Amino acid sequence: MTHRWFSDRVAAFDSSGIRKVFDLASKLDDPINLSIGQPDFDVPDEIKQAAIDAIRTGKNGYSLTQGMPVLLDPLQAHVDASLGHDDRKVFVTSGTSGGLVLAIMTLVNPGDEVIVFDPYFVMYPALVALAGGKCVYVDTYPDFRVDIERLRDAITPRTKVILLNSPANPTGVVATPAETRAVAELAAERDIALISDEIYREFCHEPFASAAEFNDQTIVIEGFSKTYAMTGWRVGYAHGPTEVIEAMTRMQQYSFVCAPQPLQWGAAAADRVDMSGHVAEYRQKRDVFVGGINDLYDVVTPGGAFYAFVGAPWGTATEFVAEAIANNLLIIPGKVFSHRDTHFRVSYAASDQTIRRGIDVLRRLHSDGN
Repeated sequence: MTHRWFSDRVAAFDSSGIRKVFDLASKLDDPINLSIGQPDFDVPDEIKQAAIDAIRTGKNGYSLTQGMPVLLDPLQAHVDASLGHDDRKVFVTSGTSGGLVLAIMTLVNPGDEVIVFDPYFVMYPALVALAGGKCVYVDTYPDFRVDIERLRDAITPRTKVILLNSPANPTGVVATPAETRAVAELAAERDIALISDEIYREFCHEPFASAAEFNDQTIVIEGFSKTYAMTGWRVGYAHGPTEVIEAMTRMQQYSFVCAPQPLQWGAAAADRVDMSGHVAEYRQKRDVFVGGINDLYDVVTPGGAFYAFVGAPWGTATEFVAEAIANNLLIIPGKVFSHRDTHFRVSYAASDQTIRRGIDVLRRLHSDGN
């Protein structure tokens, strides 16, 4: 029963299908957990120590809304050096999700259309609904690649934003530089705002190009959560045209207020940490997982992030996932991320032992369905 006090927008939100699986994991004995979208390693010690030092030396008050100079200044210098735009500003957000919320709320009016590629990150439709906008979905099956003509056909006079995520959650697919360029140039040609969600860019095993390289009006959302296992720290950042970033910063003043100050000091130490070993390790994990099932399952080899989007071999993906969970294997049904119920998401951000246990269950489930 809907409570009479609820606003209409609450109807757009159900408990995340991912969170439901997380809750289930806590109730199972020794689950094979391939559902969690966070690294299985810990925050590097240098970053931890910098945050501890900040706490102990009294850096515990409100941060500047735009971020503390200790973090903001090197981020701005890096963005300036890598892109060379005359008008590009950075600010620190309360997590990458916070950056996405601010971008959507800053740009989208009720009735505006936001183009989202299907499959999509689970938050995108909810955030668009929160702003009163309408999602327009561009199908990317079966290979999860951007088809520029499908995108062009989806544009209407109401189109306000295109939302691009590469490397992508849930598929792990990395848009080629040519695909990214085509999206960026089309957005510029049609005067449509482009939000590029690049949170997984460091976990990339194929050539990657930011949309901002081809369209200087692109709003880029980045962060530290995935690369440095800082998912609970809630420190991200965004950069884009000054006027847009200043509007997002004002929006932050009246919502998130700021990112946690001591954790910004910790994040500032991240540029001294080499994560290439972990990236290489995750490429190996990908190869083990994909190599362990691709003779039986339809799976596009991920080019980045740490997810695989696997075709269910029988039934709907929801039915298949229910059977997997009954066998202690936690995976996410694809309809959480898509209008189709044909695939399931696996996160191989797990120990090698857990991955191999998961492979064993998947191979058995495939045989049980035949």
